[in-house]
Amino acid sequence: MGETLESLLALLAPHKQEHLVEHWHKLSDSQKSSLSREIRRLDFDQLAELQRSTVADTDWHSLSNRAEPPPAVRLADVLQEDERRRIRDLGEEALACGRIGVILVAGGQGTRLGFDDPKGMFKIGPLSNRSLFEMHFDRLTAVMNRYDVAIPMYVMTSPLTDEATRTYFQKKERFGLDQDQLILFCQGTMPAVDEKTGRVLLSSLHEIALSPDGHGGMLQALSHEGCLQHARDHGIDHFFYAQVDNPLVQLCDPELIGHHLSTRSQMTTQVVQKRFGKEKVGNVVQIDRRVAIIEYSDLPDSAAEKKAPDGSLLLWAGNIAVHILERSFLEQALSSASLPFHRASKVVPTIDSEGNRVNPTSPNAVKFERFIFDLLPMAERAIVVEGDASQVFAPVKNADGAPSDTPAATKAAIVELARKWLKKAGAKVGAGVQVEINPRWALDEDEVATKISAGVEVSSDTYFSC
Repeated sequence: MGETLESLLALLAPHKQEHLVEHWHKLSDSQKSSLSREIRRLDFDQLAELQRSTVADTDWHSLSNRAEPPPAVRLADVLQEDERRRIRDLGEEALACGRIGVILVAGGQGTRLGFDDPKGMFKIGPLSNRSLFEMHFDRLTAVMNRYDVAIPMYVMTSPLTDEATRTYFQKKERFGLDQDQLILFCQGTMPAVDEKTGRVLLSSLHEIALSPDGHGGMLQALSHEGCLQHARDHGIDHFFYAQVDNPLVQLCDPELIGHHLSTRSQMTTQVVQKRFGKEKVGNVVQIDRRVAIIEYSDLPDSAAEKKAPDGSLLLWAGNIAVHILERSFLEQALSSASLPFHRASKVVPTIDSEGNRVNPTSPNAVKFERFIFDLLPMAERAIVVEGDASQVFAPVKNADGAPSDTPAATKAAIVELARKWLKKAGAKVGAGVQVEINPRWALDEDEVATKISAGVEVSSDTYFSC
């Protein structure tokens, strides 16, 4: 027997959300069933609490005044060769022993790129035309080949991208990975609410306006979909975490993993040095002896421009969304506390009281998202490791013509890194020559040196691949 209008109204009335069924009489039986399931899944008490108190209430001025540089391994730090080798050996041993898994966050669509499919399917290879997904899986395969080990890849999708991503992976024959190595899991959703009234919005007469709950939703999704248990069963102690839109991320970098292990860090964050105080990246800082991130939009100018004694930026560390996460730390975080929700003011098409679709031209709704970096203050031991931006960070977020993070800029960074590696190996690369290196051919600059003879000339555009 189907859900009755009376029973739904009894559920909705205490929360003043009766409008969700005001078009009930217009719906088919299947639409009524779908809408009732969505309504039953909503946590109205949680929504009410989120609208009373969220991280939007945080006193960022006070926190920023207490912010200090985080404990960090800097590029300028001079390590003895035997110490550097020891750290790298730790990472390589963990990889070879099968203790490392990869989490790739790929729930976003390519909307800002003018691309309707999942962003991971966006083609970014300057010469190969490989997609973002292909870039990451080529590197994963190269790492597995080097260390003769199977490394599971946990790919987080969203309800917007899950089906298309699964179909794409099938067409690509799962990049050669079996069911135990390539695991897709879908993040959760949260309803959008009207910015003024707090009422849950409808996206159609029988559908609630839902959106992914942010990359911080990964924690609950990993648990809910059995990925943490899978990792535990397969001896995975640490996860290398990255986002799909950065093709330069050095998945499973043994040196980064080694720093994480040598300090017994629960959550290690790779960062780059900010170019200027108000650069639009998250600021990795230390507050009251805990590592945390302050978003650029929340950082007051006075704190952003504050200088260290040597004249450099005091808060120098820019977040690039690359982490090493201890599995037991994630399990502890799940059992102790949930990540806070952040409010975001957004434009959300909706249905009005007459049943007409409304397409606002300015923000009309609040979306709630969790961010993975809010795990940082929960960690008793957390460190930061600086990376060279030219080698580890070239995200593609905006269509060509935007000021930054465009396909053109990302492709240029990929080419420039390949040119650097080839020249360091002694190759002569002609001016303006485009080059691209597939990790299956050479995983890093040391391997490039074993593949290229000193003095060899690269005089035309070349894609180095297997």
